[in-house]
Amino acid sequence: MSHGPNNTKFEEGRLMQVLVAPIVSEKATMIGEKSNAVTFKVLQDATKYEIKAAVELMFKVEVKGVSVVNTKGKTKRFGKSVGRRDNVRKAYVTLKPGQELNLGGEGA
Repeated sequence: MSHGPNNTKFEEGRLMQVLVAPIVSEKATMIGEKSNAVTFKVLQDATKYEIKAAVELMFKVEVKGVSVVNTKGKTKRFGKSVGRRDNVRKAYVTLKPGQELNLGGEGA
């Protein structure tokens, strides 16, 4: 029994929606420098295989592995009213050695 779909094709339209936004923070930058990983906010129902395929399709890089973290939204108060932040699903995408993904947009 193998782990996951090795040669399964995903819909290209779905893959374009899987990655919601890159996460640019101190923690994400430190992880990126240390382990050649990039952090993305992804759809709640996205699988690791979909995330890998989406990153490879959109950025033309080779992915070594994907780790996923679900963060529950906090309850926040604004005076009398109580609000709630959305739940967030983050994907830490580790790239193969020699691969680089530039999200900054500045030219070299």
